Amino acid sequence: MEQVYIRTTGGGTATTVVRSGREWQIAEEPFRWFERVPWWESSKRMPRGQGRVDVEVLQVQVRLGTNARSSLATWELVRDGSGGGWYLRGDERAAA
Repeated sequence: MEQVYIRTTGGGTATTVVRSGREWQIAEEPFRWFERVPWWESSKRMPRGQGRVDVEVLQVQVRLGTNARSSLATWELVRDGSGGGWYLRGDERAAA
């Protein structure tokens, strides 16, 4: 997965996704959910010291730069399981 950076307002609202040095403006309010980490697929026990078993996912609709007429793309962003950075998951899709 490709690492991305999310810029937010002072209140924590996501406004921009920086991917490969390019800024993508978030056009609509992100949709957020949590998913269970399938640790049992690779291990018999939960990894020691890992208190989190869920990861945060954001689905965002973004457009390149500030051009309001540019096409929208839909991305799923997954937060690092340790609460760190964000990663782009899967392929981007054009918004319907």
